[in-house]
Amino acid sequence: MTRSCGQRGTNKSTMKPIGITTTVPIEVLLAAGYKPVDLNNVFVTDPAPERLVRIAERTGFPINCCTWIKGIYGVVMERAIDTVLCVTTGDCSNTIMLMEVFRLRGLNVIPFAYPDHPDAVQMRQKLESLAERLGTTLDEAERVRENLKRVRQLAHELDELTWREGLVSGWENHLWLVSTSDFNGDYSEYERQLGELITESRNRKPYPQDMLRIGYIGVPPVFARDLYRTLEQNGARAVFNEIQRQFSMPGEAESLAEQYSNYTYPYSIFGRLQDIRLELRRRKVDGVIHYVQAFCHRGIGDIIIRAALDVPVLTLEGNTDYLLTHHVRTRVEAFLDMLRRRGRVSARAFAI
Repeated sequence: MTRSCGQRGTNKSTMKPIGITTTVPIEVLLAAGYKPVDLNNVFVTDPAPERLVRIAERTGFPINCCTWIKGIYGVVMERAIDTVLCVTTGDCSNTIMLMEVFRLRGLNVIPFAYPDHPDAVQMRQKLESLAERLGTTLDEAERVRENLKRVRQLAHELDELTWREGLVSGWENHLWLVSTSDFNGDYSEYERQLGELITESRNRKPYPQDMLRIGYIGVPPVFARDLYRTLEQNGARAVFNEIQRQFSMPGEAESLAEQYSNYTYPYSIFGRLQDIRLELRRRKVDGVIHYVQAFCHRGIGDIIIRAALDVPVLTLEGNTDYLLTHHVRTRVEAFLDMLRRRGRVSARAFAI
């Protein structure tokens, strides 16, 4: 297997697909000649995602199991992906049993566990072990990291254009940042397309400054497009997408081990909250939408998030509705009305 895919000009048609269940150190996968495929993104962008869920349910996955887990299974079965890297620590507890079902089906399953806390030494050991398993080295992966710096910087530039300049929508921000988990299977093409979008956006008229500024935290939602559209239809826009931004690996790092230690999602919620509070202040966020997936253990974290944040929080739960239900839409609209009234009261108090 070639180990040169980190270099420009590699024939990407020869790269073997490898499914990933969440954001992983893709630099190692690319160095080993694999083409990472984020199974979540394939599932949620499918024209008929419910079809993929039914594949899992016909197999025996229970109704009260996370839709994402069932969707991932459906993608793997339908696309005949025979190699899957499953994150067993730092993501979803259901992935452990999903991995066992994949093994039952005869797939090549590669487990990967983030350390239980951010630690560059432990992370380096995990990366070296993964590289050895895939037939490459950490040095090769570090070279890939250098190649990805430019494309990651473009993703960070898009984020700046969203919250600072008001030239990029919350939906565009979500879509392009969430795609940094696998760069849509071709980071060179991703870089070209994103560069074109950034150039085009600089000629746009900025969003009105009186729009409400919303922070979105939690895993990406199943009804993303409809949610961001509803916000804008009601005089608000998302200026912070927490996990999506984390996928892009913000901040400086001297090594892959440091980069994936700085990545907040796999670790304690209190580490995430440090990042969230900093960004909410920096981006002047008026209110937060916290999304939780039905039947997910991370939903319990809503207790901590509500206690830790000093801005209003609306918690939305999603499952198999890929558009906002009337009930959820009404809750979003009522939340925005409350923020608007709260802002007017605050402004009057300041004037007095």
